[in-house]
Parts: sequence; C-alpha cells; structure tokens
Amino acid sequence: MDESSLPASESLALTPRIWAVGALCRAVADALDSRFNPVAVQGEITGFTRAASGHCYFTLKDASGQLRCAMFKRAAQTLDFRPVDGELVEIRGRLGVYEPRGELQLVVENMRRAGQGAWFEQFLKLKAKLDAEGLFDAERKRPIQTMPRGIGVVTSLGAAALHDVATALQRRVPHIPVLLAPSLVQGPEAPLTLVQALQQLGQQPRVDVILLVRGGGSIEDLWAFNDEHLARAIVASPVPIISGVGHETDFTIADFCADLRAPTPTAAAEMCAMPQAELLSNLQLWGSALQTLAHRQLDTQAQRLDRAQARLGRPSEGLSHEKMQLLRWQQRLSQAVHTRCQRGHNELSTQASGLARGVRQIPANARERLHRGALRLQLLDPKLVLQRGFAWLSDAQGQAVTSVTQTAPGQALQATLADGVVELSVSANRHI
Repeated sequence: MDESSLPASESLALTPRIWAVGALCRAVADALDSRFNPVAVQGEITGFTRAASGHCYFTLKDASGQLRCAMFKRAAQTLDFRPVDGELVEIRGRLGVYEPRGELQLVVENMRRAGQGAWFEQFLKLKAKLDAEGLFDAERKRPIQTMPRGIGVVTSLGAAALHDVATALQRRVPHIPVLLAPSLVQGPEAPLTLVQALQQLGQQPRVDVILLVRGGGSIEDLWAFNDEHLARAIVASPVPIISGVGHETDFTIADFCADLRAPTPTAAAEMCAMPQAELLSNLQLWGSALQTLAHRQLDTQAQRLDRAQARLGRPSEGLSHEKMQLLRWQQRLSQAVHTRCQRGHNELSTQASGLARGVRQIPANARERLHRGALRLQLLDPKLVLQRGFAWLSDAQGQAVTSVTQTAPGQALQATLADGVVELSVSANRHI
C-alpha cells in the first residue's frame, strides 16, 4: 500500500520525530546512563596521551571492538602506575556521548592493571606489616661504598636487565670484578632462588655491594620481589643491596627493604660505584695539586737558600770581613788602653804633686803642733804647782789623798814638795 493512499491521520502517525542533533545526543546519553552506568570494562590501552592540562585520552580495545576514553586530571592523579600502550587494564567510569563530535565516550573514574585488585591488596598488607617492624627505616640502611672491591649481581641469565647492567658496569667500572649469582626473577619458584643467590653473594669476602635487578613488567611479573622471605633476606644481608626492579614507576617490597633503590637496572649499575673516569679525573686533580704543592715548597726552600747564601757569601769574603772586624776591635782596644794609661798617668802625676806638697808641709805643721802640745804639757806639770807652795799627799800605797775622809789619826802620809818628800803622821782630822 502506498503511503499517499493512506488517510491523513494515519500518515502523520507513521512520520518519525525530528530531533535536534544536540537533543538526540543528550537523549542517547541519558539512555546509556540509565541502562549501563556506572560501568566496568576490561581492555587493552592504545594511543595513550597526556595533555598539558593533565587530562589523559586513549582508546580501550579488544579483539572485537574499541571505545574512546577520557580520564580527567582529578582521576589521573590517583593513578599509582603509568599506563602504557598494550597494557591490559580494568576501568570503571560512566558511559556517555561526547556531544561536540557525537562520539561514544567512556569517562574514566578509576583504572588499575587487570587482575591487580587482589595482588595490590596483598602488597599493601605486607608493606604495612614490614613497615611496622622497622624493615623500611632509613636509620637501618647502610651507605654504599664509592669504591667497592667487588660487585655482586642477582638476576636471570636470560634477562635483558643483565645485558644492561653488564654494559653499564663495563663502561663505568671496568676495573672492579663482577660476580653473578643467577636466579629466577618470575614465577612461584623465583623468591627462593633470589634468597639463595643473595645469601651466596653475602658470603663472598670481596663483594661490597649487591645489585638485585629485573626488567619491567606487570604486577604479576614483578610479584616475586614482593615476597616476605626475600624482604627479610635483603634486610639480613651482610652486604648492602641496591634494588633496580622494573621501571621508574614500579615499586616492590624489595625496593623498600633495599639499602638504596634505583629506578632501573641500568641506574643501579650507575649508582653502585664511582666511575673509573671520575676516579682518574680525581687522581689527576690530586696529582696536579700535589705537584703544585711540591713546586711551591721547592720554590720556598730555594728562596730560603738564596737568602742564606746571600748572608753567608763566599768563605774567603767572610774571613776577610771577620779579619777587618777584628782589626777594628784591636785598634779600638789599643786606643782605649793608651787613653786609659794616659789618664791614669795624669791622675798619678796629679796625686804625686799633691802628695809632695803635703810631705813638705808635714814638718812645719808637726813642729807647730808639737810646740803647742809641749806648752800644754808644761802647764800640766805638777812641779809647777808644787813650786807655788802646794804639796801632793799620798798614803802608804802611793794613792792620792784628796779628802779628810781618807785619813785617820795616826795614819802615815807622804807630802811631795817641789824639791822633795816629807814623811807625815795625822794627829787629828776635821772637816771645813
């Protein structure tokens, strides 16, 4: 039946609603939201990009389809890993329509590696346990020697990490011996072999640092390095350990227990010792400094020698100088002796003249003094007194009698007169 032959009322009923494009997009978005959201989907990342704004854009695909995804900055900041193309992930978000382009789009609110949920919970649980025991404390960790006697390496013989580490060590420290302890780095048997390899290297007397390395991979690939026995073996190792497991964004329990964590295996090789080129450069600097110091010391001593030689000169010149000095002192001494003798002679002559004058004056002075003395003696002569009528009385012992109290009646006395002695006898005595 032709539509033109239908009645007008039936023709209007069959005509579809005419939508505005934006309105239709919103209607589809509402339908998707009411039926599917929130939605969880698993797929492989492709075309991952991070804009300057911090928003991330990529496509999630599998063998039968693909879906455009947008993860805004707020959600992207919660990621604990760096998404890469080809990685299988689980996404939770809201399905909708990007109206400006009319494209189906999944706005991502959460992303994790596929199967990571249970693994990650185990990781966090073990991490909290060991952290509480102090296995991650910075005070426990030991410094890495800058010039180790030997370097131990624990990794798989077939791992690309071994090639990277060996290349870096050969380039930087070819003079340091390297001892390899092969081990599994993936699978259920890997933790035990890793522990045994560490213990083997820890018993080597000339190994001063151990590199525990493995290339990148998923959380399942790196799970051997989240083993509790391995963590305790790292802490118990007598030799400091540098871990270089996975990429820079990968973290394992081994990284937290190690004495030093490197972002990659190659970085671990670069951090284990000071490179030979730097050692040689330092040696050259020290050699130059030592040479400069030696030259400076030699110059100083040469200057001291020159000054000493200038002061000493030639021996003959020194002897001549000393002879001249001695002659000058001899002349000064002779002149001083002559001057002293002359002064002494003059002083002696002066004193002799004075003495002669004194000697000549002595007789006259003496005679005069003698004459005066004689006159005084004459004046004191008792005979002169006796000649004037006085007498000198004395007792029988010859003692002078000068007082009546010295006499007694009948006592014999002598009276010495000017021309002789008279014997007397006391008849009486009385005081005047």
